[in-house]
Amino acid sequence: QVQLVESGGGSVQAGGSLRLSCAASELLDRQYVTCMGWFRQAPGKEREGVAQVDSRGSTSVANSVKGRFTISKDNANDTLYLQMNSLGPEDTAIYYCAADPGYCIIREVRASDFRYWGQGTQVTVSS
Repeated sequence: QVQLVESGGGSVQAGGSLRLSCAASELLDRQYVTCMGWFRQAPGKEREGVAQVDSRGSTSVANSVKGRFTISKDNANDTLYLQMNSLGPEDTAIYYCAADPGYCIIREVRASDFRYWGQGTQVTVSS
């Protein structure tokens, strides 16, 4: 059973920064190539793909966060990070980590490309 556990969410004022982490279970570690991504869902809105990265370092980042958010991945232990800077109230959402064996499909980040999901971590940005 693959498990993804997010951490690092919280409350911050506009303009601030947060760093999210996502730790993958040991089973996923045995996959030599993985694609991992971040999604978010705000109240009343659809889930939005934020960014993804694979074991080669290939990334896709949503236009809404480009230049502010940076995704990175520690291939040694399949830990995923999302550095979020210049946060605004529009970034308030539950952030989900997702993973799937294989390389990322380099296009917009799609939930349908991911098989495994974390439980989510809340990010709240106040103005």
